[in-house]
Amino acid sequence: MDISIVIPLYNEAESLPELVEWIERVMKENNFTYEVLMINDGSTDSSWQVIKRLHNSNPCVKGVSFRRNYGKSPALNTGFERAQGDVVITMDADLQDSPDEIPALYKMIMEEDYDLVSGWKKKRYDPKSKTIPTKLFNATARKVSGIKNLHDFNCGLKAYRKEVVKHIEVYGDMHRYIPYLAKNAGFTKIGEKVVQHQARKYGVTKFGLDRFVNGYLDLLTLWFQTKFGKKPMHFFGLLGSIMFFVGFIAVIIVGALKLYNMYSGHSYRLVTDSPYFYLALTSMILGTLLFLAGFLGELIIRHSSDRNHYEISDAITDVDEKEQKQ
Repeated sequence: MDISIVIPLYNEAESLPELVEWIERVMKENNFTYEVLMINDGSTDSSWQVIKRLHNSNPCVKGVSFRRNYGKSPALNTGFERAQGDVVITMDADLQDSPDEIPALYKMIMEEDYDLVSGWKKKRYDPKSKTIPTKLFNATARKVSGIKNLHDFNCGLKAYRKEVVKHIEVYGDMHRYIPYLAKNAGFTKIGEKVVQHQARKYGVTKFGLDRFVNGYLDLLTLWFQTKFGKKPMHFFGLLGSIMFFVGFIAVIIVGALKLYNMYSGHSYRLVTDSPYFYLALTSMILGTLLFLAGFLGELIIRHSSDRNHYEISDAITDVDEKEQKQ
């Protein structure tokens, strides 16, 4: 199969027939073999009934329906697990992503050898209240992820080589950072294509401004897991050791100053009367706790089932060598 199109959706019953008709036309014009995987994320309208009717008229349309709303990331992950095409295309169901972009995206994967191609809606039909935070968000994501050539991490229109979607897990709200997840899995050839952004034709947007706050928190989580997930002691242990050492030196200085004043005949006060003593003590306690957190993290990872799980792109075995000799 050439293409799997994964479409997560929530309350998009009005747009689905037009979207499927559009996709079908593009697929026939380019002689693609395809499937459309519609993941109904607990819609409360008639979306699932529409999907079943579309399947009856076009067997290439397939669907999965969640019992409740879980979010876009679980919907995408479910679609990725079921996708069979050599190239997997993701797009939103609200008709803001154009299926006419699919042939060019397919070509970039199959002929230009990209692992992942992300759409860039350079000209958007969104209000300033949405576009300005989006630009700030993408600038931060580029800086943290190190993927400098992407302008729109959260664009729903993306193309993937099949191996990519089978080697990443999209969970929580991590759909915003799929290129980052792919890069961490070893798929580094990531490209971008300017795509057309169309104004919403039916319904209303399902995302609020809280996604920007959650997006930054998820980005920090992903960065921390990438950098220290396998070696938590390198972060907690180092930071804890520094804090403990600084606190310990501060306690010695406070005690030494008192002894100096005592034997020099100068006025002095109890060590416990100095605020610096408590600051130093607090630093030592926090340093100890951070060190213990790193140590516990290392113990947990040591007993993790995937502690030695590595992404392997290819291998030569003894069997392969014998077959080559024969």
